[in-house]
Amino acid sequence: MNSITINPALAVKGEISVPGDKSISHRSIMMGAIAKGVTTVTGFLRGEDNMSTMNAFRAMGVTIDDDGETIAIHGQGLHGLKEPADVIDCGNSGTTIRLMTGLLAGQSFFSVLTGDQYLRKRPMKRVVEPLGRMGARILGRNQGSLAPLAIQGGGLRGITYELPVASAQVKSAIMLAGLYADGETSVREPSLSRDHSERMFRLFGASLEVFNNGVTVKGGVELQAQEISVPGDISSAAFFLVAALITPGSELLIRNVGVNPTRTGVIEILRSMGGSIELLDEREISGEPVADLMVRSSRLKGVDIAGSVVPRAIDEFPVICVAAACAEGRTTVRDAHELRVKETDRIAAIAANLRRLGVQVDECEDGMDIMGVERLAGGEVESCGDHRIAMSLSVAALVAKGGITINDTDCVATSFPTFFPLLEKVAVR
Repeated sequence: MNSITINPALAVKGEISVPGDKSISHRSIMMGAIAKGVTTVTGFLRGEDNMSTMNAFRAMGVTIDDDGETIAIHGQGLHGLKEPADVIDCGNSGTTIRLMTGLLAGQSFFSVLTGDQYLRKRPMKRVVEPLGRMGARILGRNQGSLAPLAIQGGGLRGITYELPVASAQVKSAIMLAGLYADGETSVREPSLSRDHSERMFRLFGASLEVFNNGVTVKGGVELQAQEISVPGDISSAAFFLVAALITPGSELLIRNVGVNPTRTGVIEILRSMGGSIELLDEREISGEPVADLMVRSSRLKGVDIAGSVVPRAIDEFPVICVAAACAEGRTTVRDAHELRVKETDRIAAIAANLRRLGVQVDECEDGMDIMGVERLAGGEVESCGDHRIAMSLSVAALVAKGGITINDTDCVATSFPTFFPLLEKVAVR
């Protein structure tokens, strides 16, 4: 396990681009594989998670060419996938295993999905249960709640399902199964999660209707190949937004970032804390809104974070908590129980690490209270095998009294392989 030490910076300055959006990259492979024709993708994120998705479809007979610039997916149509000869390894990717479970539930063959030690601990019942209502036959450890998952596909029927917790992964899994089900499949959420699947289904020609906090998909409609340009991932940009906000004298321009309204909760939260973030040259590419982000160092203040903004910023909370640790006063986080079941228990992980850096953090079941400090302490912290924890603590190091050593940083490659070189590029020392 590798460790890295990040030293304090005088400022964060420059102009950068961040890698392509992880969620959109996953979906471009999945939709392209089951469409008719050749789908081309530029801006694809070549992180380990997305490569797990790509390798899964190659294992099912899909030809995917990659020249380093453009991905070309030779689609097989809705019913053209082949039974894999071996277990499909989803690595560390929750998106891969959950969305693939929905898609494979509609196939006419047998398949098995597994993942690494962290993924095998993550809850799968939330996907298995609604798919079972559709007629899917899925077995797994602990009564189907843990991977590996064994799936005998086919024979699905449309259902109407209300998600107990807003989740783009569960919603998308049901939508993918709905492409293969008899009749219509409807999913409703208590609040709106990211809508990349809805946008991409529409782009590929699926028959769907979007309504208030929900979507209906009609089964049996063939998809058509598309050209997709993947914008920069706002979850990756978030680390640099916070880095520039908390480091005095900073000014940073982040080019070509996806600003889908279901994903911009992090911008809203940071602005509510007093952060200076401007959206420039707003435009739409491949059905997704895109902008350049200008961020300048700001004096942040503590705020209360709860309600509908939480699912729209769920992946960014580790670095939002770093911003809170550097803000004046107390920040409260509530309604964020979903953080307990990510790559690690992110509430416990970020709380423990911030305490090591001299921050008072009080945990509760669905969030935490963070009392901002004038200056973070240096020291040694643990990523807990979670890429977002590792990168968030690296951002914290820029404003610490001394260097911070982050242990187990290999996990960063799952979503942002170029993170550390890019951070060094913009850190003025």
